[in-house]
Amino acid sequence: MADQPTIPPQAESFFSGAYARILRFMLALGIVATVAVLVRFGPAVAGGFVVGCAIAFVNFHWLKRVVSALADRTIAAGERPSSKGVVLRFLLRYFLIALGAYAIFKISRDGLYGLLVGLFLPVGAIMMEAGYELYGALRRGV
Repeated sequence: MADQPTIPPQAESFFSGAYARILRFMLALGIVATVAVLVRFGPAVAGGFVVGCAIAFVNFHWLKRVVSALADRTIAAGERPSSKGVVLRFLLRYFLIALGAYAIFKISRDGLYGLLVGLFLPVGAIMMEAGYELYGALRRGV
């Protein structure tokens, strides 16, 4: 077997905290952006934005759990796990998004715009994490 590069313990501990940092970035970004959306676009859009952020937060958490469970089952069993449960959870997440969008659309079209933008919360948080990791790599040589 070929020699695999070893990861320094400092780097491993830095990168292993990425998930927790992304959740904190999502929370902070959601709060700051909600205030900005409320001031700029009003309560209807801000309400939809908050719902979109909440759905995105829960969706991100569920996605992490599904990926971790799949990896654990694959490693433990040594074979490919059943895809039925994965597909069901995948569809459930998008059903919840569609249900939230429909409910908000019935209340306010402006709220729907806020919901759709709020669904992109993980993208902003992941971009913030990438910037943080780049800073850490350049600053500390991690």
